Amino acid sequence: MRVLLGGKHDRVVKREFKEESIPPHLMTGKSHELFDFIVDVLAKFVATEGEDFHLPPGRQRELGFTFSFPVKQLSLSSGTLINWTKGFSIDDTVDKDVVGELVKAMERVGLDMLVAALVNDTIGTLAGGRYTNPDVVVAVILGTGTNAAYVERAHAIPKWHGLLPKSGEMVINMEWGNFRSSHLPLTEYDHSLDVDSLNPGEQILEKIISGMYLGEILRRVLLKMAEEAAFFGDIVPPKLKIPFIIRTPNMSAMHSDTSPDLKVVGSKLKDILEVQTSSLKMRKVVISLCNIIASRGARLSAAGIYGILKKIGRDATKDGEAQKSVIAMDGGLFEHYTQFSESMKSSLKELLGDEVSESVEVILSNDGSGVGAALLAASHSQYLELEDDSETS
Repeated sequence: MRVLLGGKHDRVVKREFKEESIPPHLMTGKSHELFDFIVDVLAKFVATEGEDFHLPPGRQRELGFTFSFPVKQLSLSSGTLINWTKGFSIDDTVDKDVVGELVKAMERVGLDMLVAALVNDTIGTLAGGRYTNPDVVVAVILGTGTNAAYVERAHAIPKWHGLLPKSGEMVINMEWGNFRSSHLPLTEYDHSLDVDSLNPGEQILEKIISGMYLGEILRRVLLKMAEEAAFFGDIVPPKLKIPFIIRTPNMSAMHSDTSPDLKVVGSKLKDILEVQTSSLKMRKVVISLCNIIASRGARLSAAGIYGILKKIGRDATKDGEAQKSVIAMDGGLFEHYTQFSESMKSSLKELLGDEVSESVEVILSNDGSGVGAALLAASHSQYLELEDDSETS
């Protein structure tokens, strides 16, 4: 989770932020325990604010709440959780208003803040990206989990039955992590991972392309090689039987190893799996496996982005001229796993062709979801009319 403090000074948004890992036991515990933890981190962070973030007397601090799980949005600042993803499984939060859960946790510690906007992380990234660059039409999260959002023509949305927005456009949160199809290149390792997961049959695309699962796929492949082909010798390393012991950052570090003797791969095998000795040939095989798993995920991600561009008519030139299209990316997998991100970008270029790809730009929108949530909260502030009146008086 990230907490981000934002304020305006001469129309420039100032930011301070802090990242905090959610302890694993809270991911499967009780709802109040998770939200109490979030509020505890939030309260400590707000207490460290600098002079630039002090509020005028009598004003309540307002909050944009980025919640990157499937939600049935009831209003701008309320929504019920449909189901958990990314390894979370807290039964007593499902079907509850997540803003209400956050508010109750704030009340328990006396933290006076108003949740002005409940924002999915992809929507936040799209809003943050579009605020600084009007050519942003798609936002994609490639981190622990994955999702995408894009700007659609309102008349092209069959589910929309109300009045069309004045802009003629609507933002679509795809929740593409839950995509599944017989055309997805699933292996026995993917099927076993799904069966053993907290949400079998759900989030299939997420389970083959996102940061939470890539390292686990590698572990499962290595385990089978150890058991059936004695890859590590006569004894299967006991640590290799522990689910998720190989994290995707470890996989990325091995994949990035360019040393002559692949020293990083050897040290990771020793530190994580307690494989004391490994040959150069063995290390090369591990890198090949990393490349196969990461490339599959990256190419599927590119295919998803291409599908969005095709849906909104940005996969070809229009009247002989290229349309500028910007893809705003956020998430640690895309930001830190270089081989993954480069493979994704080259695959997208391959799908678009040289001519169209010249007008499609993929950019890193670091913490775009947090900035977008803050912007959306600010744009719906209860004090907005007061500020407008003060500026015109």
